[in-house]
Amino acid sequence: MVGAFWQRGAADLSAAYRSGEADPRAVVSELADRIDALNPVLNAYVALAPDLKEQAETSSRRYRENAPLSPLDGVPIAVKDNLHVAGMPTAWGGATFSDVARADELPVARLRAAGAILVGKTNTPEFAVEGYTANARFGVTRNPWDPALTPGGSSGGTVSAVAAGLAVLGIGTDGGGSTRRPAGHTGLFGLKPTIGRIARAGGLPQVLMDFEVIGPFARSIDDLRLLYSALAGPDRRDPASRGIPDFTAPDSPLRILSVARLGSHPCEPAIISATRDIAQRFSSAGHHVEEADLPLDLGEIDAFWGSFAQIGLAHLKATVPAMARNAGARYMEMAEMGAGLGVASLFGAMAAVQRLRAATSCLFAEWDVILMPSAAAQPWPAEQSHPLEIDGQPVGPRGHAIYTGWVNAAGHPALAVPAGCDEAGLPIGCQLIGDLGSEDFLMDLASALAAGAPGWQWPELAQPSARRLQAE
Repeated sequence: MVGAFWQRGAADLSAAYRSGEADPRAVVSELADRIDALNPVLNAYVALAPDLKEQAETSSRRYRENAPLSPLDGVPIAVKDNLHVAGMPTAWGGATFSDVARADELPVARLRAAGAILVGKTNTPEFAVEGYTANARFGVTRNPWDPALTPGGSSGGTVSAVAAGLAVLGIGTDGGGSTRRPAGHTGLFGLKPTIGRIARAGGLPQVLMDFEVIGPFARSIDDLRLLYSALAGPDRRDPASRGIPDFTAPDSPLRILSVARLGSHPCEPAIISATRDIAQRFSSAGHHVEEADLPLDLGEIDAFWGSFAQIGLAHLKATVPAMARNAGARYMEMAEMGAGLGVASLFGAMAAVQRLRAATSCLFAEWDVILMPSAAAQPWPAEQSHPLEIDGQPVGPRGHAIYTGWVNAAGHPALAVPAGCDEAGLPIGCQLIGDLGSEDFLMDLASALAAGAPGWQWPELAQPSARRLQAE
């Protein structure tokens, strides 16, 4: 036996279930003990599934009957609390929404159909529009690598759970980097797929146009691929899922553009160094790697960026009366600003998005992959919405997020990969950005990188001795 059951990856667990070495009921029991011990420290989960034991029993029965539904049958998965899970409330980080969901959102339904055990709902900032994870209703979520620091956001609860061994896999969302930055801050693999690659239906209203996509998380690239395979696919209820172009993986050597810096924006030196180390590994593998500026003008999309969430929240306020009574003051302010922007601003923002999408499409005629940091800053104090400075320079609320939002607006896939640690032992993340529909290609590339890396290392907090924290 390789470690306790909670330490196993999804593929390893599946094999152990099939051989009879492990049982979903025992795994869930171990996991529940860990959640009892560590969730009071991390605040990763805001609610656990009321039928958790029943899910495990049902999965166990399928294995006893030699009839598992898929390789994910019996694998515990954490779900971000902006996705509907039938029988559980969806709070979206606030008090505006609190009804118990009658049905799963489509990606969750696909996991349930695969036999996955849906452990519970994980914390997110209100309306999932922040780069850290805290809210007035559920409090602050913390990073397993250092609980004084944030795991990032807005999928901070999910990455905290997966990195601490409170789930084997997790799903979140990414509307401006909310999969890739938290993955980087916690040492995980996190995928932001092409718009429509993972079909969506039956969920909350969208506040970030079509930028927000489902993002899977895992501690290994093989497990990420397993989770992605269960989630991906079209559905007639999501028109965007039916128009993704076919992608053919390019021949080696690949043409890789490494962008360690974006213009004059500051980035922590350890992150730049880690990005260049990844670039060197690609070069040593025989690929053509060039470090240069990103040949896109992001000024226009940056100027409009704040408008997207403001307009989305304005629409939400106009259509959901409970928001006016229950939303936090900051989000009401954002909604008021969005309502005052007018049709011309909305049209201008949409036109800017279309221009960026055209330019990015042309860029991938010249390059196969773009390598960038997943964030410009390492984790900062958990209660703080953003770092106040980066490499000694003052920055605004999205100073740490400069590398991610443009990819959402462009619609392209990007995969966060571990890139070592800084001097404090905190993980650093980079992202591989590809052409539309290139998720499998990016995961293949990440597999090649992972083959020469140490592999997953548990944070000290996640070690079995950390159970004493509950008593302390």
